Amino acid sequence: MQEWKNRLVFIALVLLGVSIGGSVFAGLSLSALSQIDGEAPSLAPMLDNVTPAVVNISTRGRVTVQDSPLLRDPFFRRFFDVPRRSRERVTQSLGSGVVVDAKRGFILTNSHVIDKADEITVTLRDKRKLNAKLIGADRDTDVAVIQVDAKNLSQLEFADSNKLRVGDFAIAIGNPFGLGQTVTSGIISALGRSGLGIEGYEDFIQTDASINPGNSGGALVNLRGQLVGINTAIISPGGANGGNVGIGFAIPINMAEEVMLQLIEFGEVKRGRLGVYVQDLTPELATAFGMAQREGAVISQIAEDSPAQKAGLKPGDIIIGINGKQVSNSSDLRNYIGLLRAGQNISMQIVRNSKKKTVIAVVTAQEEIKMEGEKISKLFTGAVFALAEDVGNMIDGSSGIYVHSLERGSAAEAAGLKKNDFIMSVNRIKVRNFHEFKKALVRSRKGTLINLIRGDTALFILIQ
Repeated sequence: MQEWKNRLVFIALVLLGVSIGGSVFAGLSLSALSQIDGEAPSLAPMLDNVTPAVVNISTRGRVTVQDSPLLRDPFFRRFFDVPRRSRERVTQSLGSGVVVDAKRGFILTNSHVIDKADEITVTLRDKRKLNAKLIGADRDTDVAVIQVDAKNLSQLEFADSNKLRVGDFAIAIGNPFGLGQTVTSGIISALGRSGLGIEGYEDFIQTDASINPGNSGGALVNLRGQLVGINTAIISPGGANGGNVGIGFAIPINMAEEVMLQLIEFGEVKRGRLGVYVQDLTPELATAFGMAQREGAVISQIAEDSPAQKAGLKPGDIIIGINGKQVSNSSDLRNYIGLLRAGQNISMQIVRNSKKKTVIAVVTAQEEIKMEGEKISKLFTGAVFALAEDVGNMIDGSSGIYVHSLERGSAAEAAGLKKNDFIMSVNRIKVRNFHEFKKALVRSRKGTLINLIRGDTALFILIQ
């Protein structure tokens, strides 16, 4: 009888929308939360099953410390008897991970958590400490897989992240600030976030569940305890070392799983290439094309001898779907194609001359041509550049130079560059390849003026 009284009280609170413990449970079914000994509803029973599968990760590595220009001077080194060996600094980092295969010991985490690590240590909920080995990492999606040799591991069940809706409840589990396993709750604030310049391929889940440094690689789960995403990044006034302000991002588990399977099989991601340069379908373009369609990716250019050309695609075609999935913009298309395996058939739904049709293509392996920044100029030491068309990161169909990766504290970062910047011109000279990039820099006299696109913003950077 007492149990039914408690249930009736809870139903009344739900209907009134009363906030309990900082979370509003209005509209939740009784089955979502559990009663414990007639007390207030709790997520504890679900978390008892989930938290053993979320691990803490600590790493140690070594990086070469750049000497000051004075220490590189031969006379100075000889006069003060400075040794010629390069100096190294021990690095440490903390993060989180999720056991996704208990039998084989596979753990899903972020690439940046284990970057440059010589030693990876995993701490389980039961306090066991295990050495882990790296199976593979993909910087473009910030996904990595490590493996431990242990028995009696717990693993999480995957949800279908494509079925998430804004307003769904979400629980973040990780190791913030190295405090140990911590649980926070919130809702899904937005879906499909991209253009943030955080990763090469972006389709983030945004949540207001508190995510802080150290949560990276941890679990974002639903009320059933199913894994919906891998916590990755935050927006904070304090930068990477700042705290939570209610805006956190997680990689959808569907995307992470695609990357994970390739990392386990190949140790790397073998991305597909279609060979199209695309831009978003804007209302203005839709009007110009004379169509009611308001979402899609417009093909502005097609690469020679590419899968797109062989499939019969043409400039002006508007891609609205791939393999039954809706394509709302150019970012959607890039994410879908970039996560396909080479040799895979795809069915594309397109609009041509206001008529819908289906085109079949076979994606080929993506060939990336990269160049280290110091080979371009000392100004860009610490950066790795790629041709935009090779990584499928065209901006409105334009060629240019893409900042593929960037070391923290490097000369390139000090110059003002950021990862995923798209360099259009140098000193007002358009650059479409590495040769033009170098040539434009040689002409520099009163500093170097770089015009680039960062996310949705175009800007100039002056490097003195």
